Amino acid sequence: MRQLHQLKRQLKPGEVYRRTELGNWSKSVDRHLGQLVQEGTLQKLSQGLYYFPKESAFGKTPPDENRLVESFLKDSRFLLTSPNAYNSLGVGTTQLYNIRNVYNHKRHGEFKLGNKTFHFQIKPHFPKKVTPEFLLVDLVNNLHTLAEDSNAVMKKVTEKVAAMDKKKLKHSVTEYGNVKTKKLLLSLLQLHAV
Repeated sequence: MRQLHQLKRQLKPGEVYRRTELGNWSKSVDRHLGQLVQEGTLQKLSQGLYYFPKESAFGKTPPDENRLVESFLKDSRFLLTSPNAYNSLGVGTTQLYNIRNVYNHKRHGEFKLGNKTFHFQIKPHFPKKVTPEFLLVDLVNNLHTLAEDSNAVMKKVTEKVAAMDKKKLKHSVTEYGNVKTKKLLLSLLQLHAV
């Protein structure tokens, strides 16, 4: 009982914990985790991943997605994004998607963490944060997966290329574009460079 109380004292609201971390404060970690989940102190998010919910005026808050993904990957090098971000480009995408993409160096596949599903994709390169130039490249990379009229979107992408910072866009195309995207966007950039 004393060990369980000692473990509870280490927990901070809003934090995501791996089972191995919690093992530092308990010799019977599995039994204690079972008790903490049963009493509602911790929520099990996935195998070996737990969340200590933060209370708000509206009840328990979900875990911060970045903290959740960082704990799951045991790595802070990832980029969390969604096809919904494409809507900010003004190229005719309006659909809303219930998809979270995680570009990273370690995991590939679909994983359910808590009540959210994340699509992990191993990529050799991705920026530290989302920029409009990266978003445009990412949109063209993934256009075939979207529920949009591809031709209408590409027409607007052509106009968008003309209005963007050419140097930044060229860098993003070179770094993050797949073969088809590079060919398409670099030819558009060349066209607008004249």
